[in-house]
Amino acid sequence: MPGFTLDEVRTRTLKERDSWWTVFLVDPMAIRLVRVVANRTSVTPNQLTVAALFLGLGAAVCFALGYRQALALGAVLYFLCFVVDCVDGKLARLTGSESLIGAWMDYVSDRFRVLVCAVALMGGQYVLAQEENPDSAPVVYVWLALAVVFIDMLRYLNALQVYKLRREMRSHLAAALERARATLSMLEPDDRAGERPMSDGGEQAVLRHGISVLEQILHSQNEREARNHRTAGKQPDLTLPKVDLHQEFRTRFPWYQRFWGALNARRIRTHLVGGIEFQMAVFVIAPLAMAVFAMPSLVGWIAAVAGVLLLAFEIAIIYKLWLSTRDFFRVVDGIDGALRFSGPSDGAEDEGRGTGSDTGSQTTMR
Repeated sequence: MPGFTLDEVRTRTLKERDSWWTVFLVDPMAIRLVRVVANRTSVTPNQLTVAALFLGLGAAVCFALGYRQALALGAVLYFLCFVVDCVDGKLARLTGSESLIGAWMDYVSDRFRVLVCAVALMGGQYVLAQEENPDSAPVVYVWLALAVVFIDMLRYLNALQVYKLRREMRSHLAAALERARATLSMLEPDDRAGERPMSDGGEQAVLRHGISVLEQILHSQNEREARNHRTAGKQPDLTLPKVDLHQEFRTRFPWYQRFWGALNARRIRTHLVGGIEFQMAVFVIAPLAMAVFAMPSLVGWIAAVAGVLLLAFEIAIIYKLWLSTRDFFRVVDGIDGALRFSGPSDGAEDEGRGTGSDTGSQTTMR
C-alpha cells in the first residue's frame, strides 16, 4: 500500500495561517517527520504528546542545573519538544485520528511544560546567583518565573474568551439572518396565487441587502467557507453600501489589509508575537544567549522584551475585537429596526418581544 507523499502531508496538515516561527523554523522539518512516522511506524499522536512532555521535562532538568552547557542543551531539548508537539497535531490531522482527549492532553502538557521550565530556568539562576554571592537575595528570578507563567496563561485564556465572544456574535448574526429571510418571504408576492405584494420593491431591496450583508459577515467569520458576494435589490439605481464587522477597524487602519495580505500569502498570521514566540524567546533564545555570552541577566531582558511585545499584540487584538463589537451592534440593530419597520403586523412584533429571547441575549452581550 503506497504511503503518504510529501505534497499530501503538506496539503492536509499545514494550517492556513500559523506563527512565523512555526512556518519558517518548524514546518519544513515537521512535515518530513510526519511523513516518516505515518508511513513507517505505528506511533500515535498521543504517544508523541507524551514524548514531547518528557523532552520538555528534560529541558527543565537542564535549566535547573543553570550552567552554560546545560542551558544550551536545555534550549535544544525545548526546541525538539516543540517540534514533536507540532508533529503530533499534524499526524492526527493526516491520519484522521483527532480526538477530544488528544486535544486535552496537548493543551495540559503545554501548560505544564511552560510552568515547570519557567520554575526550573529561573530557579537555576537563583541558586547560582546565591552561590556566587551568599549575601544576595536575587528575588528578581522569582518574579520572572511568575511573570512568565502568568503571561503564558493570559495569552491562552484571552484567546479562548475572544473565540467564545466571536462565536456568540456569529450566533446572533445567524439568528438575525433567519429572521430577515422569514420576513422577506412574507413580503414577497406569490405569483402562482396572484397575491398582491405586501411591500414595495424598495423595502424588499433593503431586506435583501440586509440578508446579503449578514451572509457576508458570517462567511468572513469562517475562513473555510466560500465568500458569497451578492448584489442587493432589483432596482438598478439603488446603491447599497457593503458592511462587515471590521469596517471601523479598516477605516482607522487602511494599511492593515495590505499588511494582512502580504503575511497571509506566506501563511503567517498577523499576531507576530504570540504564545509560541514568547516561549521560544524565553526557553530557547534566552538560554542560548546566556550560554554564549555568560550573562545571566540576559534571561530577564529577553523575557521582558518578549512579554511586552506579546502584551502589545494582545491589546491590539482586544482593540480590534472592541471595534468589531461596535460594528456588530450597528449591523444587528439596523437589521432589527428594518424588520420591525417591515413587519406584517404590530401584534407579531409584540409577540416576538414578549419572548425576550433575542433582546435579552443582545442586552447581555452589551
